[in-house]
Amino acid sequence: MNMRGFLIAAPQSGSGKTTVSLAIMAALARRGLTVAPFKCGPDFIDPGYHQLVTGRASINLDGWMCPAEFVRDTFRLHAAGSDVAVIEGVMGLFDGIGSSAGEGSSAQIAALSGAPVVLVVNARGMAASAAALVKGFAEFDPQVRLAGVIFNNVGSPSHGELLCQSLAAALPDVAVFGCIPRDDSLAIASRHLGLVTAEDNPLSTEFVDRLAEMAEGCLDLERLIELGFDSAQPPVRVRLSDEERLVSAVEPPVRIAVARDVAFCFCYPDNLRLLREAGAEIVFFSPLADPGLPPDISGIYLPGGYPELHAERLAANTGMRSAIFAAVRADMPLYGECGGLIYLSQGLAEGAESVGIFPAQARMLPKRKALGYRQVEICADTPIGAAGSVARGHEFHYSEIDPLPEEIARVYRVTRQGRALSAEGYSYRNCLASYIHLHFGSNPAIAPAFVSACRIYLGNGNVS
Repeated sequence: MNMRGFLIAAPQSGSGKTTVSLAIMAALARRGLTVAPFKCGPDFIDPGYHQLVTGRASINLDGWMCPAEFVRDTFRLHAAGSDVAVIEGVMGLFDGIGSSAGEGSSAQIAALSGAPVVLVVNARGMAASAAALVKGFAEFDPQVRLAGVIFNNVGSPSHGELLCQSLAAALPDVAVFGCIPRDDSLAIASRHLGLVTAEDNPLSTEFVDRLAEMAEGCLDLERLIELGFDSAQPPVRVRLSDEERLVSAVEPPVRIAVARDVAFCFCYPDNLRLLREAGAEIVFFSPLADPGLPPDISGIYLPGGYPELHAERLAANTGMRSAIFAAVRADMPLYGECGGLIYLSQGLAEGAESVGIFPAQARMLPKRKALGYRQVEICADTPIGAAGSVARGHEFHYSEIDPLPEEIARVYRVTRQGRALSAEGYSYRNCLASYIHLHFGSNPAIAPAFVSACRIYLGNGNVS
């Protein structure tokens, strides 16, 4: 399988790789090419912008949350049929979960996918030093193939010429794919979790056109398009067991309602894919706008997002709140993450009511409460797995929930890089919610377990 494309990385965060990635994706899509977008790491917000400019869902590739085989397979699965695959990196090229270049880094994804790397260098205030920086990145890890550089924040044509000459003298085999002048008007709005989501800040057609025009005018897109992935990668493997595939093929799908609107928009696309492969029919609904849950469902998935920004509208939709409360009391399997947990609480301390399954209030904090990867060991049977199951995910929020009473079980043993954290994973009847966004690719049994729990609920004569 010979695929064209590349991974866009940077020496550090703030170099402009998101803007450059969006500009390239927009320009290639405007040329009529089918662009397969990807994002290194656990981020939800950048992929939303990728989808906005390409028309295709952007897939997270994370070498810490998911096994190497899953990363390779999911990349090749979603890149298949595209004209060019573009992967946006995370942080600096070699920055991962620890002090050494490894798990969770863009470099790891480049090695697993066979992607050539295009390094976006913020050249503000640099000349020949930029060549020294690039030389270090080019030689740091032999598993990473540095194909070329894009200089960003270039002060003038003469500054760009000096940068190109310095790099050519130091690294003649590393291409310069272009120089981008300083332009603060191309910045994208941000808020407490990073960029404002594409749902809340849909980029205008004019803005996207300007991004594409910048890429067309400043970058050598023809040479970028010709970059190819290392073809010496193993074929896509089947992830579900033969028995699981047989069951999902014979039994009718179970309908699982998944919240999706501007308040609930943080969901890994592969989580939904794995649910479908396990036998689910995904039915989207809006806790903001819909009067109640979809008909004939056997389970609910409440992803994260920004419910705190829409608390009054969520509170006003009493029909939806009552329907979810009744479904949980009827033992329908429900899995909620982060914003989903907040929605299942009694509401924000500022006064907006919510579903009320968990008898505690949530509150927003002036500083970040939690950030980072998490490993979860499930210590009691749950809708997503039996006791002893292990999964991985990510936590990032500025809110906290008041202490819950003892009758609400904590079913997660949570660790961060081997260090134990507070017990989490709140369980009530057949409802499980947590601040942690789990990637179902971290454990291939999660999606089948949730579908099985929904099927059992349906088999017991329940339907909503």
